[in-house]
Amino acid sequence: MAVDAPNPLISTQKSSDSGLQVALHPLVLLTISDYITRHTLRRQKGPVVGALLGQQNGREITIEHAFECLLAEAEDEIVLNQTWFEERLQQMKDVHKVPALDLVGWYSILPASGPQPVHLPIHRQILHSYNESAILLGFHPITALGGSAGGKLPLTIYESNYEAEETATAIGEDKEMKDGESQLALRFKELPCSVETGEAEMIGVDFVARGGGNATAVDGTTKTPAAEKSEPLSDKGKGKTRASKKSEEQDSEASKADEQHILSREDEELIASLTAKANAIKMLHARINLIAIYLQNLPPSYILDVVPEDVEPTEKKYTPVNHSVLRSIQALLTRLSLLVPADAVAFERELMSEQNDVNLVSLLSTLTQSIKDVRETGRKFAIVDTQKSIKSKSDRSGGPWGGSGSFNGVMGVGDLLS
Repeated sequence: MAVDAPNPLISTQKSSDSGLQVALHPLVLLTISDYITRHTLRRQKGPVVGALLGQQNGREITIEHAFECLLAEAEDEIVLNQTWFEERLQQMKDVHKVPALDLVGWYSILPASGPQPVHLPIHRQILHSYNESAILLGFHPITALGGSAGGKLPLTIYESNYEAEETATAIGEDKEMKDGESQLALRFKELPCSVETGEAEMIGVDFVARGGGNATAVDGTTKTPAAEKSEPLSDKGKGKTRASKKSEEQDSEASKADEQHILSREDEELIASLTAKANAIKMLHARINLIAIYLQNLPPSYILDVVPEDVEPTEKKYTPVNHSVLRSIQALLTRLSLLVPADAVAFERELMSEQNDVNLVSLLSTLTQSIKDVRETGRKFAIVDTQKSIKSKSDRSGGPWGGSGSFNGVMGVGDLLS
């Protein structure tokens, strides 16, 4: 089986305990996803590149805003359009003054293996001209398409350092010592990140999630009524006329079906709530399955009280034992007893009582609505019966004028005054 070669731009040195932490805001994720969606649907050419704005306090970096960038080609390399970028960066700084934001890095689409040589010119340009400690946020669309609900975000954040290049030598061969400085090369290291959300961002994310429930596909090939009227009908036979009428009826039914698919605000809120609960249940089910698989793959000595003689506890097929994880699982199982009520009989009795109260209120509401409908029916029946009796009396008396004539069925002045 072929093994993928390691990425030469990823650092092979042990990561130093620098303690650099990155806090990512959801607004940045929404901006990046919006740019990638527009870039894909419009079939635009060129890479997806944007700048990241935030704050850096010591070893803590916050990424709060992002914007797309205009690229240019110089010496067969794709770099930022410096004039356009500096103008847009100054505009963003003028807008975001409290708190003051600055350029902390840039983002692009990367493979899962990490940055590629085509990304180095832009990164070097940002390091030399704007920020010496700029970070790189790589978005992985392939991981996003194959990911599950509640999984890891399809992105990776890298920091860059200049490291000495190491030439590969054969095993057992002495390394030649040379005087002078060794050549430095740009290498990337992965950084841990966390998602930090403000109150305004929570409202915005919730609004976007609710709006997604009403997203419907619009068919651009649907004919307009004016176009349908302008099409001439053939007079050669009735078959074509019937076929055209049938197609018009199908189009009208399709348009009515599209109108019925539009959701109300209550339906959107219900769909958003049910979607959030479904995602939570999926994530809980995935975590429970992960714990179960981990426990099933432990050595028999950790599962059974008596170890079979024909089983070797040091076989490679078993999962390495992590006592910290086992203690966490045991603590989780211990807390499960707190969710079970102490008096199950009293709890069931109270639950049934509340259920009966809810059913009784629903029944009373149904009876009230039925009584209202019966009263409305009786009122309408009384109006119809009164009109019938008046009409029958007028027919027996020969009209309102006391005899038959051309004025039969017409009310007189005396009737109006009375």
